[in-house]
Amino acid sequence: MLPTFKRIVTGHTADGRATISHCGATPNTFALQAVPGTVFHEIWNTNATPAPIDNADDPTARPLQLSPGPMGSVIRVVDIPPDSVQNAISAEDAAAAFAEIGQAHAGTGTPDSRHKLMHRTETVDYGIVTEGEVWLVVDDEEVHLRRGDVVVQRGTQHAWSNRTESMARMVFILLDGQFTEGAQP
Repeated sequence: MLPTFKRIVTGHTADGRATISHCGATPNTFALQAVPGTVFHEIWNTNATPAPIDNADDPTARPLQLSPGPMGSVIRVVDIPPDSVQNAISAEDAAAAFAEIGQAHAGTGTPDSRHKLMHRTETVDYGIVTEGEVWLVVDDEEVHLRRGDVVVQRGTQHAWSNRTESMARMVFILLDGQFTEGAQP
């Protein structure tokens, strides 16, 4: 089991003084049914650039959505189970996993893919390993990542492979993106 963490959100009082709006457990977490052990901890998201700075309600209090909306961003923590769990799922479960996270079309895995959970989104993602170790798997290559390593994932087909028997955790910041001519699927 991975350690718990808290989310702190700041805001402003009516007279403009800084305040702590939330300090505690992340209220919106989603455990995937299709891939046991995978948990999305939704930290925050925005729906515009520049992002409005206000005291609006918690934007994570909505159904899970893999990618941010147009001109938006998402920050989340994802717990990644070992491949002994991930590889035990069927192709149907892999497809169901992407449907669970609101983007059925993102799953790109095929019977000959390097990983069952290959996927692609039209986003720039910053991924930081905070617990354990994972392998970033792309079409023809892979790289081993350990705690503290950072990936800049630019709309490529990829998967996160945990080849240990311990859980791994990553922080992801996703920014809405747009494929250019050379990067289009």
